[in-house]
Amino acid sequence: MPEGHSVHRLARQFQDVFGGRPLDVSSPQGRFAAGAELLTGHIMVDAAAHGKQLFLRFDHQLFLHVHLGLYGAWSFGGDSSFTGASSIGAPRRIGERESGSAADDGKYSGPPAPVGAVRVRLVSDHGWADLRGATTCAAITSAEAAAVLDRLGPDPLHNRPGDRDEFIRRLRRRKTAVALLMMDQSVLAGVGNIYRAEVLFRQAVDPWTPGSSIDVETAGRLWDDTVDTMSDGVRDGRIVTTPSTLWTGGGAAAPDADAHFVYKRDGMPCRACGTLVGMTEIGARKLYWCPGCQI
Repeated sequence: MPEGHSVHRLARQFQDVFGGRPLDVSSPQGRFAAGAELLTGHIMVDAAAHGKQLFLRFDHQLFLHVHLGLYGAWSFGGDSSFTGASSIGAPRRIGERESGSAADDGKYSGPPAPVGAVRVRLVSDHGWADLRGATTCAAITSAEAAAVLDRLGPDPLHNRPGDRDEFIRRLRRRKTAVALLMMDQSVLAGVGNIYRAEVLFRQAVDPWTPGSSIDVETAGRLWDDTVDTMSDGVRDGRIVTTPSTLWTGGGAAAPDADAHFVYKRDGMPCRACGTLVGMTEIGARKLYWCPGCQI
């Protein structure tokens, strides 16, 4: 499932390529036909993300609300002015690295025939975007959008005044294992399996510690490190949590094998202490951690 940094990058992309433009909205697959009819012909005013939720606001105050889930993906294409990553979502390589531009070098004459089950297609005078496989794709009102947001915890990529304290409060009021709370979207919006594992490792927190046993200082460090690592993800378009001193090959970017401390490194020596990295399941998701460092 794409993590929050990818959805924030998506929001930026939509704002850049569709902001202020009227869009033709359709549903080649047919499942979103009624919603498309409500949105087509209207101007997309702005795009915003909160956690893993994407909201495209139109000029008549309806929103296209999308949650990609495990299998959702957007693809883009258009002329040379329609710039951005060509595909964001699943499938993806480790670290959610994005593919390059799908611009047609000024020869754009409209979108291609739909390929696969395209839930919704957005078309402007310069390009197009297709959505496939999303968990949620709905045309909703402002009140309905507000209700979605009310169910979510603070988003580290917004990091608004009071968000840090609210995260600390929500984390420490629960007796649930912190590994589960870090991926509970009502506690912390946008964190997925990679950021969960990496931030807990970087802050040397035992994944099974109840939230109520996490002191205020440690909870604050979890927030701060999540803000830092996810902000790096927005900037770089991939998740890299290791310092350059651990990268092999001498390049300016981390090789995929060197990008993480513990995620998908089970059975390999910890980069810090040499203990073999562990892997188990918690909440039906794989958890990676170092039994030597996270005690």
